[in-house]
Amino acid sequence: MKRSGIAVAALLVLGLTACGGATSGAGPAEGAVKVGLVTSTSGLVAGYGQQFTEGFKAGLDYATKGTGKVGDTAVEVTYHDDASDPAKATAVATDLIGKGYKILAGTVSSGVAMQLAPLAAQNKVLYISGAAAADTVTGINAYTFRSGRQTWQDVRVAEAVVDGVQGKKVVVFAQDYAFGQANVAAVQAVLGEAGGATVTPVLVPLKTADFTPFARQIVDAEPDLLFVAWAGDTAANMWQTLAQQDVFQHTKVVTGLADRATFSSFGPAGDKINFLAHYFAEATDNEPAKAMATTLGKKPDIFHTDGFTAAQMLVRAIEQGDDVDKMISGLEGWTFLGPKGEMTVRAEDHALLQPMFQATLSGDVPQLTGTLQPDQAAPPTTPIKR
Repeated sequence: MKRSGIAVAALLVLGLTACGGATSGAGPAEGAVKVGLVTSTSGLVAGYGQQFTEGFKAGLDYATKGTGKVGDTAVEVTYHDDASDPAKATAVATDLIGKGYKILAGTVSSGVAMQLAPLAAQNKVLYISGAAAADTVTGINAYTFRSGRQTWQDVRVAEAVVDGVQGKKVVVFAQDYAFGQANVAAVQAVLGEAGGATVTPVLVPLKTADFTPFARQIVDAEPDLLFVAWAGDTAANMWQTLAQQDVFQHTKVVTGLADRATFSSFGPAGDKINFLAHYFAEATDNEPAKAMATTLGKKPDIFHTDGFTAAQMLVRAIEQGDDVDKMISGLEGWTFLGPKGEMTVRAEDHALLQPMFQATLSGDVPQLTGTLQPDQAAPPTTPIKR
């Protein structure tokens, strides 16, 4: 499968457990803490869910020093497919909560995260969303945290890549669902309201196969900047169509550097694009990044880091004991070293402040061209209503 664009907030290991835990659906051992990891192991972004799960297992191994325990408490994780379907995810999460789970994690779909967050608050369980990038997850309630970046942080990198959008025209080319809509809103906020650009969305239905009419819309709009937010296996076709319709000859293009399998999907357009990057293996070389690569036995990909970070946050929460309110207090304001670098859980709204990267792509090889520090990419604060 080939996927591209800024990765879903958006997202295959079923029936298995991390570090010696119980199989899916089994009860916990005495003295163990139950964690339900709910993510997409089927559907449009199944590959993202696989990365998250692999990264989570590596992170749990790292954070527990290979013991699978926090102190004397065993961590037992069960894995569940949400198929990027909010209704299915809600049913799975409701069942887990009914079985006594106090911690849920793993979502890579923004649509799913927006359903599970209120459910977590209603039932007073800790929810660590995964790669779900919708800005609205931040500050939604006191029980919800995120282990990945959010759309505002992506767009902030785009602003740094492109000098001077004041008075210029920006088109956002995205899929018409929660992830794409969140990108439109973020670009309007960052480049439009704050940057002074005129922002126009071109939204594409998810099941679209022919992108030619949309490419013509872009050319006809004559934008100074095209911001592409894309995820899923239609990426290669989409980029090919943009090239065929001479979009790159008419405007400057900015998009996200997604998983490594997509690097070749850009084709000849790859060296014409300015990439904003959440994570790629060549961007950092710290201790957690090295540990993640060693455990994975391969180059880490974009959402391995979100899974790894989720496990670090999970262990931090469990260290506070079995009281969810104490878990929340232990995470709020916490600064730690993740594979991306130094990260902080902002206490006011649970935004995860983190470095963001700029990159170029030469063939299949990404090169780091710049780093925004956590404070430079920080989204506006949206205090939680407690």
